[in-house]
Amino acid sequence: MANADNWQGDVLRTLRDNGAPMDARVDGPMDDPVEAPPPNAPRQGTTPPQTPPPSAPHPAPPPPRTPDSRPVVDPALAAAAHRPRHGEHLAARAARTLRRTVSSSAAREVAETTATAEILQQPVTTGRQIAVTSIRGGAGKSTVAALLGMTYAHYRQDPVLLVEADPALGSLPSRLGAESVRWTTGDLAGIVEPQMSLLDVTGYLVQLPGNAWLLPGSQGQIGAMLDTKAYERVMVSLRRYFGVTVVDCETLPAEVARVALSAAQARVLTAPATLEGITSTRAVLEWMQGLPRHMLAGTVVVLTELVPHSGIDLGKAAQQLTATGASVRMLPYDRHLAAGGPIRTERLAHATREAAAVLAADAFRLSQQRR
Repeated sequence: MANADNWQGDVLRTLRDNGAPMDARVDGPMDDPVEAPPPNAPRQGTTPPQTPPPSAPHPAPPPPRTPDSRPVVDPALAAAAHRPRHGEHLAARAARTLRRTVSSSAAREVAETTATAEILQQPVTTGRQIAVTSIRGGAGKSTVAALLGMTYAHYRQDPVLLVEADPALGSLPSRLGAESVRWTTGDLAGIVEPQMSLLDVTGYLVQLPGNAWLLPGSQGQIGAMLDTKAYERVMVSLRRYFGVTVVDCETLPAEVARVALSAAQARVLTAPATLEGITSTRAVLEWMQGLPRHMLAGTVVVLTELVPHSGIDLGKAAQQLTATGASVRMLPYDRHLAAGGPIRTERLAHATREAAAVLAADAFRLSQQRR
């Protein structure tokens, strides 16, 4: 493969090249040899040398500014939201309960759930980083990232971190039910130090239910930026504190998203379950076939159903995408997710909870294969 196509290698080499160039030494021109003057006598045509004044000590860098806490959703706008809906109709919930009561499939469902839980609870020697991205907005990227983080926090005993690497008005804090945000990913890049303890680090994060924390990408302002060096510094520094980190990236081909995908141990690519979404996703997967093999082998594609009836044969669509070498999963339509706002796991449809757990297990298993 030509070097021009190997953007991961170029990006990673750039990230590793953090050393600043040394200042060049500048020596003045040498004088012609002349008869040595008496000691301490000034040379002809020159002024006596002046003793330079002692240099003032460099001032200490100012402490980082503590940003004000901002609400994730304006209270006036929050008042306009309706009560969260259940992911499935009451009749569907009742029918599913009846089927589990009279059907022999209940034991099989319990066995499958137990097997999934065993994968999700496996210990790790180093923190696993799972990057979630998409090729266009509105594909359910932040929703999938939130579901993954909530699933890991439910099953695992070690701390779980969700990082928003999409500062352009990202919706991850809202989906996770955070009430306010203060420190951002860019802020923490200038603060985090190797000697910090987990307690020190979590003081800059948003506490979520259970053993999960959130690092927002912005405070909701337009024009917030995050560069690759700041992202790398944060992720390298925080990795040792958290068993699993889920990163909600920018959409491709943004630079930070590309760096995040290269550095992560597993990748999740979300795509809307539409003809256009599947066509674009297949083009991206075919392009990834020219990258190092672990990139595609460690990727799970999630087809998100944004409407009750997608109008396409999802089984055939999945076969087309699987043929490229990537794994494919479905996230079915869920009324609760479609309404937006905070995700309440107790209101998700049963099929949605199952799909989220299986997806989380797939991504975690792939991350364990690349150590």
